[in-house]
Amino acid sequence: MKIRIKYFTDRIEKLKYIDGKSDWIDLRAAEDVSLKQGEFRLIPLGVAVELPKGYEAHVVPRSSTFKNFGVIQTNSCGVIDETYCGDNDQWFMPVLAMRDTEIHTNDRICQFRIFEHQPALEFEETDRLEGKDRGGFGSTGKQ
Repeated sequence: MKIRIKYFTDRIEKLKYIDGKSDWIDLRAAEDVSLKQGEFRLIPLGVAVELPKGYEAHVVPRSSTFKNFGVIQTNSCGVIDETYCGDNDQWFMPVLAMRDTEIHTNDRICQFRIFEHQPALEFEETDRLEGKDRGGFGSTGKQ
């Protein structure tokens, strides 16, 4: 599948799909960012993407993002649908700094993968479900 991409800077590495390792693709900060604890910022990722019709991208932090930079993604998972595909529709990562931090241009701060849209669903109301109860929220224990 070919995906059209526009770069807003030549200071970040080009996107790469690394077959056999992970199907998540790293995204990088497109500029240097300094944040104080408690500060919010949209970090530019330096790309705009034309996703295929019927697909969306899910953008999430990398597993090391909090450890390395002390930021959390404020929307937990960013969902970008295929209509966000214009020449100026740059992708961003909304973050909240939990400590003072520096993020530099080209630092890998988040990742994405694309998914097909969910099929159309029809909900049927019922008074009883047929599945076996698991015991409610958090019922599998701590270990």
